[in-house]
Amino acid sequence: MEDVLVVCYSFTGISRLAAQLLCSHHGWPMGEVADADTRDTLRCVLDSLLRRRPRILYRGPDPGAFRTVVLVAPIWMYRLARPMRSFVAQRREQLRRVAVIATMNSGGATNAFAEVAHLLGQPPVANAAFLQRELEDGTGTGRLLAFGDALQSSSTVVPPARAAERTAPAA
Repeated sequence: MEDVLVVCYSFTGISRLAAQLLCSHHGWPMGEVADADTRDTLRCVLDSLLRRRPRILYRGPDPGAFRTVVLVAPIWMYRLARPMRSFVAQRREQLRRVAVIATMNSGGATNAFAEVAHLLGQPPVANAAFLQRELEDGTGTGRLLAFGDALQSSSTVVPPARAAERTAPAA
């Protein structure tokens, strides 16, 4: 069984950037979740509010072949992005040990961590949240790579990151 697989969903590219940084630094493979259908703003809003699970496509290695799967997804309306919600629900039996990275503009990461825990029937072994600007300007890179280092070096449960939820300063 392989060690770590990173699975991301990214519409704007921010979550993909985080996933690619983890993969390139640690030599981990990556899988991607994509929308199977065209999306629009109203549909995304309704899907997030109603916690719908849209049809998705997954391209990547079998998650069941890995000890740990790191999910990297954005927060939409203070909730887990709907395509990642679908992925977790569809693949829950293959996801034995999960860590979660949330990317966001302002908040909602704790909601996403709780939703993943609910869908899996167990909490993630580790979680972390990153503001979009931290990933764009590189200020979050060290923390992101340290998160990956902790997963790679640990064969036991990794404690959640201290900054599980961050709030952007008021403008």
